[in-house]
Amino acid sequence: MNPLFIGISGGTGSGKTYLSNLLIKYYGLQSATKINLDSYYKNLSGLNFEERQALNYDHPNSIDIDLFTNHLTQLINGEKIEVPTYSFSKHLRTNKTTQIEPRKIVIIEGLLVLHFMEIYNFLNLKIYVDAPNDIRFIRRLKRDMVERNRSLESVISQYLKTVRPMHEKYVLPSKQIADLIVSNQKNLNSTLQKIKIIIEKKL
Repeated sequence: MNPLFIGISGGTGSGKTYLSNLLIKYYGLQSATKINLDSYYKNLSGLNFEERQALNYDHPNSIDIDLFTNHLTQLINGEKIEVPTYSFSKHLRTNKTTQIEPRKIVIIEGLLVLHFMEIYNFLNLKIYVDAPNDIRFIRRLKRDMVERNRSLESVISQYLKTVRPMHEKYVLPSKQIADLIVSNQKNLNSTLQKIKIIIEKKL
């Protein structure tokens, strides 16, 4: 039986991870698993840190889409995959991987999940998580400084140079092809029931 692929997209800090984790918690690890598109940044070990730091990681070209779609195909074929581990502080793919086994539900989370037609063609349910720009920026600022060891200046600089313009060019337009648009101005728990009903009909 092929997995049910659920794509969850939306701008940075919109609540994609929160929603994904709610679904994983509800269905359980024996039935559902999650893959983050951020894990598939291209391997740039041939560049030094300054060169890697200067790149635009919010552009679709930063993603190793071939490896990602190969992994989705492996899951369909009932095979385990080794998901790369990416260091956001070093802008580098590490030597570690995380093994993911096929599950009934596979959640695919990331900014550009609905942008890539290569991914879109796998998806059974497409969700876009929406939230006001200022709220999203504040969430990203807190996350990058606490979890990714970034400075205040670097987070603001990246947001203005690449995050915001790439959101407007590549992420926001993908909202139009979503099956469901979820507003994250309030607690996402209130919309979880609607999503579960849709999923149950597709299983």
